[in-house]
Order: sequence, then C-alpha cells, then structure tokens
Amino acid sequence: MLTSRLMGPVLGCMVINLNMTTCRSPGESDPVPPATAQTPSDVKLPGVDTSQLTAREKSQWSAHVSQLLSPCESTPVSIAQCVQEKRDCQACTPASKYLLAQVLQGRTKAQAEAAYRARFAADQVRDIDVAGSPSRGAPDAPIVIVEWADFECPACKAASLTLDDFVEKNPDVRLVFKNFPLDMHPHAEGAARAAVAADKQGKFWEMHHALFGAQEPPTPEFIAATVKKLGLDAAAFDKDQRSEAVADAVARDRKQGRDAQLKGTPSIYVNGREFSYQTELGAELREWIALERQLLGKSGAP
Repeated sequence: MLTSRLMGPVLGCMVINLNMTTCRSPGESDPVPPATAQTPSDVKLPGVDTSQLTAREKSQWSAHVSQLLSPCESTPVSIAQCVQEKRDCQACTPASKYLLAQVLQGRTKAQAEAAYRARFAADQVRDIDVAGSPSRGAPDAPIVIVEWADFECPACKAASLTLDDFVEKNPDVRLVFKNFPLDMHPHAEGAARAAVAADKQGKFWEMHHALFGAQEPPTPEFIAATVKKLGLDAAAFDKDQRSEAVADAVARDRKQGRDAQLKGTPSIYVNGREFSYQTELGAELREWIALERQLLGKSGAP
C-alpha cells in the first residue's frame, strides 16, 4: 500500500506518462533517436546567418532544425533537410530563421518548440467568421487581423492606438473588431452595445475611437454625450442599443471568443493564428506581419 509520502511522485509520473502519449504534428520533436545516432551540433543552411550564435546556441538551434518537422504537411522531413534539399515548402527557411530568433531570445527547448508550433502548425489556424463585424482596410486584403476587445480595458485602449496606426500604414492589412466585454468591468457591456448601435448608423469607428480615447469610464452619461457629439439619431440609437438584435451581436462576438479560448483582452489573431505579444505590440506585430508576407509569397509592405 502506498504511503502519502510516495503518492506525490507516483502521481507525477502518471501525469508525465500521459502527456508523452500524443500525436505528432509540425512543431513537435521526432522521437528521441537511438543512442548511436547523434544530432548535428553545427548545422549550416543556405540563407541563414548563424554567425551571431555562441557555440551553445548554435548547438541548440541545430537540434531544433534537425529534429522538428517542416511546416508543410506535404514535406514530412526535418526543417534542415527541407532547406538543404530545396524541398517544395517555402516556409522552411523562414521557419529556421524564426527558431534562430527564439534561441537568441534565450528561449528554452520547450519554449522554442511551443512557439514554433503556434506559429507554423496547420492545426493552430482557426476559421474565424468575420461576416457582419466592423472592419477597416481593403475587404480583399491578404492579411486580416481580428481583435477581441473590451472598451473598459486599459490594455485594449493602449492596443487600439497601435492597431489603428498599423492599418493606416499597411494597405495590405485589414482590421476586424469583435466585442468581448468582461464581467469585471461594469460599463463594458453597455459600451459594446453602444458601438454596435453606432455601427447601424455607419459610425462604428467614430464611437470606437471616442470610447477608447476617453479619460473617463464609458458610463451611460458619457455615451449619451458622445451620441450627440457624433451627430447620431439619438432616438434610433437608444432603440437599437436596447434591442435584442444588438445584444445578440455582442453575445455572438463573446461566444466566438470563448470558442477560441481567449485568455484575456485584447486578443489578436492574424490570418486565423493567435498572435501573442510579450512587451511591445507595435514592434512584435511588424515582425509577425513581415513573416506572414514571406509565407504568403509577398516580398514586403506595399
């Protein structure tokens, strides 16, 4: 019979064993090779400059590109082999450079592989329905940013300025907005409905900018003053804001966000793939979009 002192380690081993029983997809390592096989520690790939890496970092990066499968499901070889043999997968060289950046950022093996999978694995792309959602930018833009946000969220307010500026400067990008009012913010639901009601009069982005640009909470009094300032039909606005149709539109956005398992606001997806930034949204988004253009076969910003 197991004592309480032994139960912890045993349960821990059970969890580890369960986690190891998974299917393999792009971004996951090949099974550990036999003891006789050794992973190259100094891989050289055409078009990839590794001169800035230390010996330890070079060994780590070499292991990544030698063990991880290429991003293309039709090319079931390692990233290194894909690049060296010039296989028909244009994502292999960008993938090797992406892993190089992960190593330079000091990511552990597990962190780098998780980041690679999130960025390149096909099963990490979500089919997001954007029909009926307000958007900015060309309707046929090849790059679509979908943002879920809360009008009472300080982080969303800060992100809105960056996203607005980014879309203005990049005509190949379209921004789609979805509401995700959080229960912790007392005025968020009312603000979300106000934005949808304003959209019915063709003034969504004007209301969006007013709500995020305010130095005060989006109270009913503030919204009423904004309606007047924007020249909206107040009677029609009030009727729409209280309507089931507007409430349903906000609820639909929230449900889509929950289905996407949002971790908070703002939550941003680029062409269906979750974009998680660490410190500086603008700089990290520029890098992400630059890579997205490469994967789409675009040379750079228009």
